[in-house]
Amino acid sequence: MSHATWKTRRAGELSGQEAGLGPRARRVHDEAGLAMELGRPCGGRVPVGPEWRRGTAAPGNYARTMALLRMDNVGIVVDDLEAAVAFFAELGMELEGQALVEGPWVDGVVGLDGVRSDIVMMRTPDGHGRLELTKFRAPKAIPAEPANAPAHTMGLRRIMFAVEDIEDVLARLRTHGAQLVGGVTQYENSYRLCYVRGPEGVLVGLAEPLG
Repeated sequence: MSHATWKTRRAGELSGQEAGLGPRARRVHDEAGLAMELGRPCGGRVPVGPEWRRGTAAPGNYARTMALLRMDNVGIVVDDLEAAVAFFAELGMELEGQALVEGPWVDGVVGLDGVRSDIVMMRTPDGHGRLELTKFRAPKAIPAEPANAPAHTMGLRRIMFAVEDIEDVLARLRTHGAQLVGGVTQYENSYRLCYVRGPEGVLVGLAEPLG
């Protein structure tokens, strides 16, 4: 098997005919595999989901190039907004904006009635990562259960930041109440890593690149 064919099979595993797809799904599948082999965009169509392998995909059930623009932000609901802002500012994040939000549009988005909340948006120095810190004035925020959930609890569990000096960052965050969850460990010759508890018990990962 040639290297080019191996690359195609690793991307698509089987040709459309071998996978038993219908004519339309087979054409889209094979076009995507060829495009990946040549290192080119897939013409705006990439087969998705196991139904393509079963040959049961409905027409138009494919991803489109540029459907996803970016990951915009991660939201954290807090009780002490000022303390949360100070914590993430100490970490190195920058204030981007703040506002009081209320009205029917907010109620409609979050599925609650009578929402009034203070929001602070913070960004990483490179401008690519953002946190939206929110304090609800109404309705009253609900405490998370279990409090300080461990790392293997299902759901959104932690946010990770790359830092220059993990020991320095730890020392500074401890002045804002951060608690080291385990210890500072090293992954091969790539990273030094740790988890700390941040505002409202959120797990904050720190990763210091090595070399």
